[in-house]
Amino acid sequence: MMALVEPMIPSLRRYARSLLRDQSAADDLVQDCLERVISRWHQRRSDGHPRTWVFTILHNLAINRLKQSARRGVHLAVENVDEAAFATPPAQEERLHHGAILDALSLLPEDQRSVLLLVSVEDLSYAETASVLDIPIGTVMSRLSRARHRLARLMDDGPGQSATVGTALRSVK
Repeated sequence: MMALVEPMIPSLRRYARSLLRDQSAADDLVQDCLERVISRWHQRRSDGHPRTWVFTILHNLAINRLKQSARRGVHLAVENVDEAAFATPPAQEERLHHGAILDALSLLPEDQRSVLLLVSVEDLSYAETASVLDIPIGTVMSRLSRARHRLARLMDDGPGQSATVGTALRSVK
């Protein structure tokens, strides 16, 4: 079991960080996921791929946490915030571009963002992504196409144009 799960930890951490956008919360999420994987290893389907099963657990835990935090709201005590959080962001172009991509990703709907991250960043196949998200493969392809298109438009238009992205209808002949 450990030989199969341990190599997945960096990918799990990366996916958790992209979903929660908080390093410590993502690390806690991965910890909870690994606890669940270890305690329920005997419950997994022997015909399925363990990577898909583990990512499904992580995804479901993340969705539960996001829903819970949406209900509770964001709490941030000023006393506990590092002074660096109040500093001006660096002016390096690469960092700005990276920030713009993360901002654009955050503007994507959760369903499109999840598909885009699983396929593009975590390198899961369409079938594995469909299994993780419990949706048909055609839906994965459709959401991935819309996410890529919308992300490209967001990157081209800039932050002020996000409201119009994806509202245009096309006719198919």
